[in-house]
Order: sequence, then structure tokens, then C-alpha cells
Amino acid sequence: MARTVVHAQSFERPSPSSSRSTHPASFEPIVFLPGLLCDQSLWRHQVGALADDVAPMIADLTLDDNIGDMARRTLAAAPARFSLVGLSMGGYVALDIMRRAPHRVRRLALFNSSARADTPERIAQRHAGIESLQRGKFLGVTRRLLNSLVHPSHVEGTVADEMRAMAQRVGGDAFLRQQQAIMSRPDSTGLLSTIAVPTMIVVGDGDRITPPAHAEEIHDRVVGSVLHIIRDCGHMAALEHPGETTTLLREWLATEAD
Repeated sequence: MARTVVHAQSFERPSPSSSRSTHPASFEPIVFLPGLLCDQSLWRHQVGALADDVAPMIADLTLDDNIGDMARRTLAAAPARFSLVGLSMGGYVALDIMRRAPHRVRRLALFNSSARADTPERIAQRHAGIESLQRGKFLGVTRRLLNSLVHPSHVEGTVADEMRAMAQRVGGDAFLRQQQAIMSRPDSTGLLSTIAVPTMIVVGDGDRITPPAHAEEIHDRVVGSVLHIIRDCGHMAALEHPGETTTLLREWLATEAD
């Protein structure tokens, strides 16, 4: 099956008349997985825009300190079968769900994520951050962190404000658990060739955390997958380009799935 690369540029948010079904035959169960220091607000735009067509669930990934337990908790709460969307850390959990229960997933969408394990250098950086937090005060999303997370055009304004607000709601204790989970996650590159559901990979052209090369690696190994690269976007596509993210999800949900 052919693989396609699409460079998203100027998608407009669909109008209500074109995007909403007046009488949907059924609601598509869809599970959203947030990223590090993110809560339900990460997917607020997408859930609202797709509400007439989907039955959404947003998993709580703040309670566990390893990716496997995050996946198991999500599976325990999820419907029997569902489409699965994960961003960043949520993508790591999504891949673990594919490892544990591929028969339950109808479609897979990975935003700003990677199948690789953390490098020793990145693990050392995370340990340093954890030790600093344990000695002091949780600062949430700082300006320095924002510079790594989002495109320069979003370092100030509503995206930055939402990032800071989510981080404060998640809090320092959950941040420590999430960091432990991320740096101990397994390498999932060997899993990719076994994925047999319609798969969409999305990355920002300016993503510094999980750069386009990581998305391309997933795309190359998942047969039939589609890769979208969003222009002027960093690591937080769902917040930085909510309209484009929703449009891509709508197209993905329209693909045939078992």
C-alpha cells in the first residue's frame, strides 16, 4: 500500500454545516492521550469540533510513574474498541496500548511523538530536572521550556498561557511521575511493523522535542501510514494549530477501519 506525505499549510476550521453530522448513524469511540504536563484542555478544540460525530474519552495520565501502567489504566477505562490519539507522551502510551491490546484499536494517530526510547543524555537531563524540583519549587512551564516546546510565534500569547495553566493544574508530583515514566519507557521501533490499523503521524516542522526525523521513522515502518508535517509548528500541534489538527483528525476518522 502506498504511503503519502502531506505538508499541511493553510487548513481552515470547517464550518458547522460542513463538519457536523445532523443525524450520525453512530458515535465513533475515540480515546485521546495528553502529553507531559497536559490535561484535558490539550484536546478541547478537537473534542468540541468533533462532538457531533464521536464519543470522546480523555485519559488521565497523571497517576502513574510508568508507561505500562498508564496504558493499562487507559485500557481499563476505555470502550471495547476505539480509535486512539496520542500527543508526545500520549503517543508513547498509545504505542504501549498497541503492544498490549492491538485488537481493541481501530485507528491510530500519533502527534509530535517518537517510537524511540530516551537517550542516555536525555535521561541525565530528566534526572537533573527531577533533582532540581525535589530541592526547590515546581515552576511549571518556564520561558526556557516554552522555547523548546512551541514554535517561536507561540512563545507569547494564548498557547503559552494555556501551557502554563495546564502545567499548574497537573502539578509537581504528577510531573515527577510522568518524567519517571517517560525516561523508563521501552523502545517501540520494533513494534511499528506489526501495526495493521489506519495510522496517521503528525509532526511540526519546528518540533525540537521529537523532530520530523522521528515521525518519518514511524511513517517508514508502519505500512500504509500517512505523514503530515504542519508548518510553523513546534511540539504542541493540538494547541498551536487546533484547526489543522481537527481537520486532519476528521479526515483520519473517515478512513475505513475494521
